[in-house]
Amino acid sequence: MRMTGARRALLLEATVWLALARVALLLLPFRKVAAHLGEVCLPAVAARRIEQSSGDPEAADDARAVAWAIRMMAGKVPFRAVCLQQGVAAKMMLRRRGIESALHFGVAPNATGLDAHAWLNTADAKVTGYPVGKEFTELACWY
Repeated sequence: MRMTGARRALLLEATVWLALARVALLLLPFRKVAAHLGEVCLPAVAARRIEQSSGDPEAADDARAVAWAIRMMAGKVPFRAVCLQQGVAAKMMLRRRGIESALHFGVAPNATGLDAHAWLNTADAKVTGYPVGKEFTELACWY
């Protein structure tokens, strides 16, 4: 398999962040994890802030590369890396690169209760958790 060193490093970084997210979400109360995700805000406020950061082609390319790395490694790590772990890991990777992002958390009714889902976006990229079904109601957003 031919891959540049930078792409391999990105996959390694995604693996590390996915593992850290998994451990944090298993061992810590969610409020402790959430304190590191950024400011809790209304979805409309996050959308406006994200939109203001739009237009940097390099940031958009970086966000798409992070999305690729998370998607590739989420299915290969030896533990469950579902939408919440993916969103937390990608948010940390984007923060390291100075890219604004919003992590959303929502629920949808199902036959036995509720389904939960998390998704992450930047101004120019849908990073993790997409597509989001119309049945999901957003409960929280971290910017």
